[in-house]
Amino acid sequence: MPGRIFLSRIVGQPVFDPAGDRVGKLRDVVVTVRSTGRRPRVLGIVVEVLGRRRVFLPITRVTSLDGGQIITTGVVNMRRFEQRKHETLAVHELFDRQVTIAGDVPGTVFDLAMEMDTRRDWHLTHVAVQEAGKRFGRRGTAHTPEWSEVVGLADEDSVQGAQHLLKTMDEMRAVDLANAVLELTPKRRLEIASELGDERLADVLEELPASAQVEILGVLDPERAADVVSEMNDDDAADLLGSLPPATAEQLLARMEPEDAEDMRRLLTYEEGTAGSMMTTDPVVLAPDATIAEALARVREPDLIPALASMVYVCRPPVETPTGRFLGVVHLQALLRHPPSTLVSAIVDDDIEWPRPESSLADVSSLLAAYNLVALPVIDESKHLVGAVTIDDVLDHLLPEGWRESSTEAVRHG
Repeated sequence: MPGRIFLSRIVGQPVFDPAGDRVGKLRDVVVTVRSTGRRPRVLGIVVEVLGRRRVFLPITRVTSLDGGQIITTGVVNMRRFEQRKHETLAVHELFDRQVTIAGDVPGTVFDLAMEMDTRRDWHLTHVAVQEAGKRFGRRGTAHTPEWSEVVGLADEDSVQGAQHLLKTMDEMRAVDLANAVLELTPKRRLEIASELGDERLADVLEELPASAQVEILGVLDPERAADVVSEMNDDDAADLLGSLPPATAEQLLARMEPEDAEDMRRLLTYEEGTAGSMMTTDPVVLAPDATIAEALARVREPDLIPALASMVYVCRPPVETPTGRFLGVVHLQALLRHPPSTLVSAIVDDDIEWPRPESSLADVSSLLAAYNLVALPVIDESKHLVGAVTIDDVLDHLLPEGWRESSTEAVRHG
C-alpha cells in the first residue's frame, strides 16, 4: 500500500499513460469536504494537458503516484474539467487557510497529505500547519495533525492568503497562471491577486479577459492598482484603462509616473481597432551611431517578448517615442549576419510603406502577412516612430470577442 503523499510534492509533476507517453501535468487534487470530523475522500486529479486544457482523471484510474511521476491507466477523457458544487480543489482552495489546532493554536495550512486505506480509497488524512510567528518575523512551529484535529478547514468563509499556493505555481507561465486563476471562485481569485508581486500580477492581468481584469483591479488599493497597470504592456494597459469608468481611469493615471501616464493618455486617444490603439510605445529604439553589438545586447533582455526582439528601430534622437526622424528597421537575422562593430544605420531596411497610427486592423494584418513579419513600426505623418505593433496584438483583435473566456469555458466532466 502506498505511504503518505504530500500534495506539494506531486503538484506540477508529469502524468503518463500506460505506454509511457506524457499526458500533461498534475495541477490539483479534487476532494469532497463534508465536515471537519470526517476525512475528505479524494475523487481524482486535475491534469493540465496540451493547450492549457484542464481535465479530470478519477483517482481509480491512477496506478502510481511514486517516484516523481503519475501513471494512469486507460484513455484520458479530454472534456474540460468543471468543478461541481460538492467538490473542493485541495491545493487551490485549502492551502493558506487560517485554522486552529490543539489548544486553540492559530496557524496556516501549507500542505496536505493523502493516504490509501485498506479498501483502496484515498483520503486526505493529515494537515501541515504553520503556527503564526511571534517575534521578529520568524516562522512559527510546524505541525502535522490529523484532519479531525484541525478546526476551520470546512469553513468556506475562513480568512485565507495565497503564499503557499503560489509556491506551487512558481514555474507556471503567466498565461497558465491566468487560466488557473480564472477557474477559481472570485474570493479565491482576489486573495491570490493580493499576494502576487506587481510585475507578476501585471503579467497575469494581461492574459485575463476584461471582466476579470476590472474585478481584480477594483479591489486593489488605488496606489497599488496604478503600480500594477504601469507594469503592464502599454497596449494592454491602455485597453484596461479604456474599459474602466472614466473617473476611475483618471484616478489611476493621476497616480502613475508622469511619463507612463503620458504614454497611456496618448494611446487612449486612438480609435479602437487602429494601429495606434494596438501598439506598444516601448520598442527597442537605437540611434544611428549604435553598433550591432549594442543592438544584440538590447534584444537579449529577458523581459522583451519575442516579437519585439525580432527587430530594432533606428531613429534620430530622441530615441523615446515619439522619436526623432525614423530611419528604418534592422531585423534580428541581419544583426546576426554582420560584424558586431557595424553601425545599425548601415543596414537599415526602409522599403515598406509602414502603417500610420490611424491605419486599420486589416491594413496592419495585411502588412504582417505580406512581408512575413511579426512586428511593424508605426510612423506618424512627420516620419517619427510613435510605437510598434506586434503579431500578438493583432491576434487579440482578430480573434472573436470574448475568446479568452471561451478558451476557458468549462464542459462538465463525467
